[in-house]
Amino acid sequence: MKILVTGGAGFIGSHTVVELVKAGHEPIILDNFSNSEQSVLDGLAQILGRAVTCYQHDCNDAAYLINLFQSEQIEGVIHFAASKAVGESVEKPLLYYENNLSALITLLKTMLTGSVPFLVFSSSCTVYGQPENLPVTEQTPVQPAASPYGNTKQVGEEIIRDTVASGAALKALSLRYFNPIGAHESALIGELPRGVPSNLVPYITQTAAGLRPNLTVFGDDYPTPDGTCIRDFIHVVDLAKAHVKAIEVLADRAESSYYDVFNLGTGRGNSVRELITTFEETTGVKVPHSYGPRRSGDVTAVYGDVTKAASVLGWRTEKSLADALADAWRWQKQLNNEQ
Repeated sequence: MKILVTGGAGFIGSHTVVELVKAGHEPIILDNFSNSEQSVLDGLAQILGRAVTCYQHDCNDAAYLINLFQSEQIEGVIHFAASKAVGESVEKPLLYYENNLSALITLLKTMLTGSVPFLVFSSSCTVYGQPENLPVTEQTPVQPAASPYGNTKQVGEEIIRDTVASGAALKALSLRYFNPIGAHESALIGELPRGVPSNLVPYITQTAAGLRPNLTVFGDDYPTPDGTCIRDFIHVVDLAKAHVKAIEVLADRAESSYYDVFNLGTGRGNSVRELITTFEETTGVKVPHSYGPRRSGDVTAVYGDVTKAASVLGWRTEKSLADALADAWRWQKQLNNEQ
């Protein structure tokens, strides 16, 4: 299938492009490069042995999307394009509502107009807020979001669900993923944060590489075994493969309207302290770190039950936490060599 990948030059998007090609599909990237780099396209070309078609444009442009759907004969969309930093969303909520919700509505309208029937939506475990029970299942009640970012994912899911419920010719899945980390084993693509990383692992690798003097862990007084937050860290390549499974499941559904949600994670929780320790043990490199106050918008612990994804999508993770951290470190060293 020809699949439009919005935000396809980003961290998860670029790895999904690789897995789509490996599975025999034809990805088309749409990215405005507001939070990604053109160099990602070079990395993709090296991995795949050929260039990937990429359009540099905002996905909040209805006329442009309609033309793109027609000219490229797009059959489905994997929608990654969004602002995604929890901390920044607390500081700039209107930016997040505009980027994440307005663009989704534009995309849905144009998909229906252009008769593009399949949508895989990049959602997040943040829809669960601070869950009362762990691990969370897809039936776990959605709690009030702990951040504007999390709220855009909750509302985004509701918009898609309501669109399908209206009888629209749309088959869609929302993939609620946990904390993607790691990089492609080739070290040709990986996470490329601009400025100060908002995600933990790039901050760890930059600190280990000497680019930052110290990692500050936000909070060591949480009600967890070691006092630090607990998350479900999933290798980005495993996550990318799940998106391929999702688009294929949609194509196999007989009905014209369909919607469902899936948790994507390892099914295990690791604390921030465990993550740092595993990185040091895997790489042999120490990470200077200290502990600071809690960060607004962070929940204490969240990790998922991924039984449904295994049974319906036929997907489960294959790579370990140590694998992900080794790949992230290899990627960081490659970036250091390029500078």
